[in-house]
Amino acid sequence: MSGLVIIGIIFLLLIIWIIGTYNSLISSKNYVQEAFSTMDVYLKKRFDLIPNLVESVKGYSVHEKELLDNIVNLRSKTYSNLSNDKKMDLNSQLDIGLSRLIALSENYPELKANENFLELQRQLEQIENDISQSRKYYNGTVREFNTKIQMFPTVVIASALGFKPQKMFEVDNSQKDNIKVSF
Repeated sequence: MSGLVIIGIIFLLLIIWIIGTYNSLISSKNYVQEAFSTMDVYLKKRFDLIPNLVESVKGYSVHEKELLDNIVNLRSKTYSNLSNDKKMDLNSQLDIGLSRLIALSENYPELKANENFLELQRQLEQIENDISQSRKYYNGTVREFNTKIQMFPTVVIASALGFKPQKMFEVDNSQKDNIKVSF
């Protein structure tokens, strides 16, 4: 009889551990989703600011049609219908284009003095700071989630229940290079 009690206790402890592990994984997954949603608000704000910024620059920089067209083409994608991974990829490409656009303004003193452009640039700078902070939070929650689902013994439960590692929001290698603007 005592053997059955011991087996019952072990089985009960195993069930409690599985439930606790599952709940912990769900909690971590929800933190990742919440972190991406927070970051997504700022990415959308930047996405919506781009047409105004491009229009401000168009009148001053007739030589930069290709750069402006590239930014407009990226912006023309339907943001809300994109997956999270596609949103991250699109925003990496927009980061490059916007960096070049702002660097380009250095060559146009009239543009640098334009109040509308300066206000848009200030708004973009604030949004970029917000994106940077939310990206840190998102990547932290992804790191914790990925670590949790990859460590033993949780990996057994995570893989059995279909939990997959999440993608970090990383800076593209081309974004690490200095931007060169030349005429």
